[in-house]
Amino acid sequence: MLATFTWAATALAITATLAYAASRAWRGWLDLKRYQIAADRSDPAPSGGEPGMRIEMADIRERLRKLEAIAQGVEL
Repeated sequence: MLATFTWAATALAITATLAYAASRAWRGWLDLKRYQIAADRSDPAPSGGEPGMRIEMADIRERLRKLEAIAQGVEL
């Protein structure tokens, strides 16, 4: 009888320890994600990561090329 109680108490303690460790790991992961989201929000212009940014840069380069051609007197 005592051995059964000991095994049950040990299994319960192990389960509680694992649940506590998993809970701490989950909270840590959530904190990491919150930190990453906050860092992304504070960075207003990602370095070429967005497709829209690449299109905008290509548009600026095209406009610059046209202005340089106008400055040199070349017909487009």
